[in-house]
Amino acid sequence: MLHTYLNAFVTLFVIIDPVALVPIFMGLTQRMTSHERSKSAGKACWISVILLLLFAVGGEALLNLMGISDAAFQIAGGFLLMIASVEMVVAHHTGLTSTTLPEQKEASFSRDITVFPLAIPLISGPGALTTVILFMQEAENSLLDQCILVGIVILVIGITFVFLKMAHHIQKLLGITGSNVVTRVFGIILTALATQFIITGIKSAFF
Repeated sequence: MLHTYLNAFVTLFVIIDPVALVPIFMGLTQRMTSHERSKSAGKACWISVILLLLFAVGGEALLNLMGISDAAFQIAGGFLLMIASVEMVVAHHTGLTSTTLPEQKEASFSRDITVFPLAIPLISGPGALTTVILFMQEAENSLLDQCILVGIVILVIGITFVFLKMAHHIQKLLGITGSNVVTRVFGIILTALATQFIITGIKSAFF
């Protein structure tokens, strides 16, 4: 089960991509003080943790209510993560791992970016929510595994908060080019993980 924990951490970390969030966060908070940035980052991360844990606990029940099998969701979720990975590699914005242009325009007129677009969809977007449900499905027969996965969610969001809190220093260190390179590498890793979900779903459905 150790490889599942590692996969869960890597997939969630890659899909949230705190490195790519840094320049976006700096752009959204350019008129804020350092204290205000930290406060916004903290609130957004708390909201994201709550939302992700709600989907972790209730996602399976919601799928059962709608009559969606685990295999079907694994295949669909794998394709969703595949699209997200392509977005990361080619830097084409679909709204899965970033905001779309209309969303960016709306956010520019908003005084509070904590809920939108920071918590949703930048941190706890469709890809992150799908990832949480997929891994909770794999751990559905073990309460210990589920608790560990909850811990992984909290850990990844905690790391994301650190990145946002240190956004100014990270942006100076990496620059835009460095952030883009890291995001593309993450995208390649996510492609492989998404493919594995699709293969697992197909095996469950047909074999």
